[in-house]
Amino acid sequence: MAEFFLTALQNIFLPHSLLLALGGVTAGIIIGCLPGLTATMAMAVLVPFTFTMNAVNGLIMLGGIYVGAIYGGCISAILVNTPGTPSAIATTFDGFPLAKKGMAEHALVTAAFASGVGGLIGTVILLVLSPILAAVALKFGPPEYFWLAVFGLTIIATLASDSILKGLLGGALGLLLGTIGMAPLGGDVRYTFGLPELQAGIEIIVALIGFFCIPEVLLMIENRLERYKLAQVKTQKGVALKVIKELLQKPGLLLRSSLIGTFVGIVPGAGGNIAGLISYNEAVRFSKQPEKFGTGIIEGVAASEASNNAEVGGSLVPLLTLGIPGGPPAAVLLGALLLQGMRPGPELYVNFGDITYTFIFSLFISNIFMLVLGLYGARYFARLINLPVNYLAPFIVFLSVIGSYAIRNNMLDVWLMLFFGLVGYFTRKLGLHAGPIVLGMILGPIAENGYVQAVLMGRAAGSTVSLFFTRPISIVLIILSLVSALWPFFQRKRRQKEGVNTHVE
Repeated sequence: MAEFFLTALQNIFLPHSLLLALGGVTAGIIIGCLPGLTATMAMAVLVPFTFTMNAVNGLIMLGGIYVGAIYGGCISAILVNTPGTPSAIATTFDGFPLAKKGMAEHALVTAAFASGVGGLIGTVILLVLSPILAAVALKFGPPEYFWLAVFGLTIIATLASDSILKGLLGGALGLLLGTIGMAPLGGDVRYTFGLPELQAGIEIIVALIGFFCIPEVLLMIENRLERYKLAQVKTQKGVALKVIKELLQKPGLLLRSSLIGTFVGIVPGAGGNIAGLISYNEAVRFSKQPEKFGTGIIEGVAASEASNNAEVGGSLVPLLTLGIPGGPPAAVLLGALLLQGMRPGPELYVNFGDITYTFIFSLFISNIFMLVLGLYGARYFARLINLPVNYLAPFIVFLSVIGSYAIRNNMLDVWLMLFFGLVGYFTRKLGLHAGPIVLGMILGPIAENGYVQAVLMGRAAGSTVSLFFTRPISIVLIILSLVSALWPFFQRKRRQKEGVNTHVE
């Protein structure tokens, strides 16, 4: 292993390797900050450019794109309330309110620093603990996936802090949308209305673009007479240093969010969106002032961004050691590895140890480049989307249409995106936020697959109940789900009690 480390260090510090990492990060940030163009799409589009490269150079470039695109999503999330990538969903909750307060630079600096810290922590864990963590992920069976999805759904209570009932209604709508298409087991066709294109279900990216982009465009147009202005990045002297100092005083927030992101990334199929939402939920729970979340505070941005960037390293743990991609971008990376003749698994560290460790070390370099570009270049990347409303609204619609169509080259996805946009606009007027709806869509299929497969396993084993309620990881997830579901009620009672005490005093 020592010789692999030395070779990897020599490879990564070659001038062309550094340029490839920098170019990949830059390209990833540009694509990630544009609404509708995800990290998966960025990597899928740019993979052909690596065909003529050797395995080392190709993986360095793709790693940079992955890191850059996940971070880039926060720029549009903060400035136009439209997550450039699904991983930045939770960033909108406090990032956009901060920008509306005239503190867009604070939010962007927070996102860059938290992303860099989270990415580096995730890469350290990938480098040091990947075999151990992969063994834990391997123990996740259908019951564990079901309870993991249930745990994720309990976050709805936090996302809808103003009205739990409206949050549950939004989550139920998302679960219903997630059932469209063919059933995972049995092949029953559900809610397709005779359209063959819907048999594969609704692409989550299409729904995300619709629920997050189109309502914002309609609100821009609606508020033009009220001089609605896009959040501007006003550079102020000393802001970066002040924000970084403030974040360094909250090491528990950054470490906890990074560890959550890494763990969620290790679980195949979870993804950065779930990592960000769970981390945001935990930041609210641990905060002494939870009521401030959603109003525009840097802790909310830091929690989301540290987590979704740490998820990058986590998603590569099962990919490199087991050949199981932890998320969609990792699946694209799996294809790139196979094209280079490298089959992921334990032998990857033996037969291609020099290439594997070069790739892992390149993630350190990519995260450092991302941190520097984010701190000093975010306002320049922001100019790609920071246009007057007359230009920005049609530009976002154009990107939304292109992004929706590019998923499957299907016009039905474009119509679905526009439909979801109208639904998102009217539900927002009714007080139903998009977060619970999207969360229900993401977690619904995971819960259904896990439940159906676990029931079949239970019947074969002779006891379905014991399969669901006696496995150690399932018990931990059940406890976490109960705590997460009941926590808002405990918080409300505590606030009421504090209010009474304050009144008495």
